[in-house]
Amino acid sequence: MSSSDNENNGVQQSIQNSIISRNEKANQQITVQQSSDNNEKQELTPNEYYKTRLQHIQKLKQSNEVVYPHKYHVSISLRDFIDKYSYLNNEQLSEDIVSVSGRIYSKRSPGKKLYFYDLHSESVKIQIMANIRFYENETEFAIVNERIHRGDIVGAKGKPTRTRTGELSVMPLELIILTPTLHQLPSLHFGLKDKETRFRQRYLDLLINDSVRQRFIMRAKIINYMRQFLNSMGFLEVETPMMNTIPGGATAKPFITYHNDLQMRLYMRIAPELYLKMLVVGGLDRVYEIARVFRNEGIDMTHNPEFTMCEFYMAYADYNDLMELTEKLISGLVNHLFGTYKIKYHINGPDREPVEIDFTPPFKRMNMMEDLEKATGEKFPSTTELSTSESNQFFNNLCTRYNIECSEPRTTARLIDKLAGHFLETQCLNPTFLCNHPQLMSPLAKYHRSIPGLTERFELFICYKEACNAYTELNDPIVQREMFELQAKDINAGDDEAQVIDENYCTALEYGLPPTAGCGFGVDRLTMLLTDSNNIKEVLLFPAVKPYREGENNQSSGEKTVLPS
Repeated sequence: MSSSDNENNGVQQSIQNSIISRNEKANQQITVQQSSDNNEKQELTPNEYYKTRLQHIQKLKQSNEVVYPHKYHVSISLRDFIDKYSYLNNEQLSEDIVSVSGRIYSKRSPGKKLYFYDLHSESVKIQIMANIRFYENETEFAIVNERIHRGDIVGAKGKPTRTRTGELSVMPLELIILTPTLHQLPSLHFGLKDKETRFRQRYLDLLINDSVRQRFIMRAKIINYMRQFLNSMGFLEVETPMMNTIPGGATAKPFITYHNDLQMRLYMRIAPELYLKMLVVGGLDRVYEIARVFRNEGIDMTHNPEFTMCEFYMAYADYNDLMELTEKLISGLVNHLFGTYKIKYHINGPDREPVEIDFTPPFKRMNMMEDLEKATGEKFPSTTELSTSESNQFFNNLCTRYNIECSEPRTTARLIDKLAGHFLETQCLNPTFLCNHPQLMSPLAKYHRSIPGLTERFELFICYKEACNAYTELNDPIVQREMFELQAKDINAGDDEAQVIDENYCTALEYGLPPTAGCGFGVDRLTMLLTDSNNIKEVLLFPAVKPYREGENNQSSGEKTVLPS
């Protein structure tokens, strides 16, 4: 390179640095408010803003302009842009030409020749510093910058730079609006806090609240860890039907649908359990499914009509093996995510002091009937006589004495479950296995090998809530049928959550289910704990919400939303 070329390059770089410095000073002189044109737009009501924007889009279409381009070549993501050009010094301009894209969250301008934009994508931000002196066409510069509004998705092709105050930016040679927004975005300063709007319009929640994005990224990491853990132990991931002729595999009230061609009523699955065990009968010794399940029950802070479970079944194992495996899975997950076994959880809400949950293995273990006797100071009926009317009266009286509510039907199984919730589950802040449930509470679990009337079953409770349910599987087809028939008596007594007799499953057992243990995790509740969330809706992208009716207003957005009844 000649000395004259070096001299010219030095002059050019000096001019570019001078422009960047002046641009940065101009950026400091203007407020965070948008340009005067956008300020006028901000004074419009949401409906007026929408109509104005819609009219603008229609005019562009009538003039044969491409409003929604089919494609835009992105040469580098914003995250990679930040990593690659972090070396740039203040007021340094790279000679690279890159193409980036994202959504505009802020527009600022001291005049018609200089615009500053905050460009967001993938939870990161860079600045667009649009200067007419760098732009390829001055007329196009004026048009595109006049049209860009907060919320628009744009593409920018230009040179990476860093401003005098250290703001990593791109100096565009050209800008293009890829997707115009028709609605005003919620204010970044005030955020989007109204829960009704957040849950109904999750896309806005994700756009405005980065913590929400991170929560769902964490959920994906949790599921991915569970999948990798089970795969590494030789489990095979499978898929089973979501519509069944019988609502089996759990104690819950099902959703009912109808198949027109088959002319029959079907039930949305409440658990994948029976199908997974039939696969074990078929020779798939280790299977699991991360399954969407549906239960027609109440909606509250920890329940949603549809939710996600991870169920896995392991041939030639019992519930002791699964307790060890569960400890390893859960404690390993927590340590993988946080680098420690101890986490904080705001059990009483974000404004209260958090509790510390210790996932250090081994987890505490409790025996249901034995520890209930200790807690109440009562001598319980023999575990072999729990199905008698005398036992039912005993537990009925016990619940009444301690003012423990139990809705009808007050079956022995439901009464014991309520007693356990009152006396034992309240002791389970740290992960605790509640073991050895009565047979009448566990129709699919195998009888306890040393305590008649009980089963080899455990539930894992964390922070006073059930996180998983597991047991040594009942593989005697004759006893299984008897357990189903016992549940049928509860149905006749009015318990619409009791399990019905599944003849197809009983037939499969007659072909031989090897000694097997199975476990089911509630993915949503586990995610709640590990993301410090008190409401299950916070960990579901689109939770169940009651729709707006015609005439009701969405106060948060200022617009009327009409959804089907």
